[in-house]
Amino acid sequence: MGSNVAAVRARRYPTLALLSLMLVTGCSVQDGSSTLTIATTTSVDQSGLLAALAPAYQLESGIDVRAHATGSGQALQMLARGDAALAISHAPNAEAAVLRSHPDWIYRKFAFNEFIVVGPPTDPARIRESANAVEAFHRIAQSSARFVSRGDQSGTHETEERLWTLAKQRPGADRLIVSGRGMAQALRHADEAEAYTLSDDATFYRFEQQLELAAHYRGDALLVNTYALLYRPDDTLAANFAHWLTAGAGRSVIRSFTVDGRRLYAVWPEGCYASAPIDQPCRTGR
Repeated sequence: MGSNVAAVRARRYPTLALLSLMLVTGCSVQDGSSTLTIATTTSVDQSGLLAALAPAYQLESGIDVRAHATGSGQALQMLARGDAALAISHAPNAEAAVLRSHPDWIYRKFAFNEFIVVGPPTDPARIRESANAVEAFHRIAQSSARFVSRGDQSGTHETEERLWTLAKQRPGADRLIVSGRGMAQALRHADEAEAYTLSDDATFYRFEQQLELAAHYRGDALLVNTYALLYRPDDTLAANFAHWLTAGAGRSVIRSFTVDGRRLYAVWPEGCYASAPIDQPCRTGR
């Protein structure tokens, strides 16, 4: 396939890098080898989706997709440094900022799910009674309950900070526990501290049976959690992987991925705008 065709396909089908991510630092991202190195948000890895995508893509293409699971902010920095060929992110504000510095990068939304507010089963802040997500965060801030923050420039942390800002209040330092690590670790910290936290629903339901936490609030438009892939237009390995994820069999893998019978990700609806961080999933298309 010629480089021009690859470039066109790359722009049409931006890399749904949701797949096998386990960064191999000694491998060049553009060395023409059979290994594609990507960086991804931890939720794609810890929810189990990556483990479903990677072998399916390798079986079809012969390409080994390896990645580093980290917060979205760090994943985007790895792409900028050339340490990864593709980044998977769910932090729209950080994505918009990096695209201003790299306007030639290919960008596309490829999947979405939802953030949920989880906490002790007794729901001491009574957030189940909240009218919206901002009120849920305000109730936590007003109560004596503790809250575990990701604190790591991840997409989850970005959404958390937005909700605290809109609530115009946050827990005091004695009640705000900074995890600074991935989503699974933050959930464990919340479990141990009998605290609330914000989680993507996929990771929470993956670990739900291991935790004494309950999902107390969901369903607000502010909690829609969109996943995007970013990569350079001249990277053929990344472009091919993106095509598989956005227009090939990768969509079926994402659609069929379940935990205990629960479907945890939705593929980006055909016809919906998907090329900018502000884009949201739609029902009717363009």
